[in-house]
Amino acid sequence: MLITPAQSRAARALVGWTQPTLATSAGLGLSTVVDFEKERRAVSGAAIEAMAAALAEAGVIFIDENGEGPGVRLRKDRAGS
Repeated sequence: MLITPAQSRAARALVGWTQPTLATSAGLGLSTVVDFEKERRAVSGAAIEAMAAALAEAGVIFIDENGEGPGVRLRKDRAGS
């Protein structure tokens, strides 16, 4: 799943992750996460999918564009709750 930079920032806030935590969990370099979230450069689809997968594993649900814009929320039975 491809997510937006805003979804990534919001998802990290929901689970209390820093950018370094996301980078480690997704198996990516910190600069990839930072550049994606700040929209500094194009990041590969594979890197975006790795970030989304790591955040989903932590309990984030990504909501697709539905006329109101994309979003995020927490799964009720998320890991660690």
